[in-house]
Amino acid sequence: MILLSMEQPLVSILTPFKNTAPYLTECLESVIGQTYRNWELLIVDDHSSDESFEIVQQFANNDNRIKLLKNKNHGIIEALRLALNNSCGQYITRMDSDDVMLPHKLSTMVTSLQHYGKKHLAIGCVKYFGSGGISNGYQRYELWLNNLTNKGANYSEIYKECPVPSPCWMSHREDLLACGAFDHDRYPEDYDLTFRFYKQGLKCIPSDKLLHMWRDYPSRTSRTHPHYAQNYFLDIKLHYFLQLDHDNNRPLTVWGAGFKGKHIAKILKKSNINFTWVCDNPNKIGKAIYGIRLQGFDQLKNLNHPQSVITVANEVAQAEINNYMDTLNLRAMKDYFFFC
Repeated sequence: MILLSMEQPLVSILTPFKNTAPYLTECLESVIGQTYRNWELLIVDDHSSDESFEIVQQFANNDNRIKLLKNKNHGIIEALRLALNNSCGQYITRMDSDDVMLPHKLSTMVTSLQHYGKKHLAIGCVKYFGSGGISNGYQRYELWLNNLTNKGANYSEIYKECPVPSPCWMSHREDLLACGAFDHDRYPEDYDLTFRFYKQGLKCIPSDKLLHMWRDYPSRTSRTHPHYAQNYFLDIKLHYFLQLDHDNNRPLTVWGAGFKGKHIAKILKKSNINFTWVCDNPNKIGKAIYGIRLQGFDQLKNLNHPQSVITVANEVAQAEINNYMDTLNLRAMKDYFFFC
């Protein structure tokens, strides 16, 4: 049943777009087809060079809930700021211009927020799709993400990957503003915002409902833009770990000497933060990198109540590390943190 719009709080949907003409019609039709009717779409053209603007303009001419704006600056963060500054909704959500909303997405999220109240974040399950099929990596990410969302345990593995899908969350306006909204210039912007949700203590509402179809294709921004390169993710993880979860009174260890371990070690050394660097590779133990000698992981037993940043990606190895940490009575997200 569709409620009358006067009985529904306004939802503001923020959508930047740039050269997504092949997908915009399907995206906009999915927004218009929502069972929840009281929404406004703040859709911002970020200097498109294809016919994207004209496509959106046709929709805006036929539906006054669609507000088409042009980004005078450049980039997705500036576009999101513009959209938010022109929005009026009690609830705020994002949408990607190449994706598809399932019809019950907005109604499900609004109902969740109305039930749980402020200081909560409504989320939902996602499904990747694309004409060329979905890679194993994205399939695994989808499964991992949805398993966390089912339990509302998204922050429990926040240092592995972004655990809140950028186009599938909704918050109270006041909560988003309290998190700093899009005031920061740190990329990837969705991961940075997720850390600020975590910092602000917004609780993720568990959901087992599929709400969003996430399109994958070769020219997708997260695949091609340098702001979404691996080192940007590592920089954000370490920035917030040192701010939110690191205890300066405890010894710090870094596990692993691959790309991620080296990148983190380099930043820590540059920041004059002392740490012990460990690994299980016999070819690296005893050698020095950046002037720091690598040690075996059994060195952990000699440290007094350490915290560990673990950059080991292999799932079998991660399970072994979890078991090892159990023997030392060390807990995940308190004593050790997986950064991959």
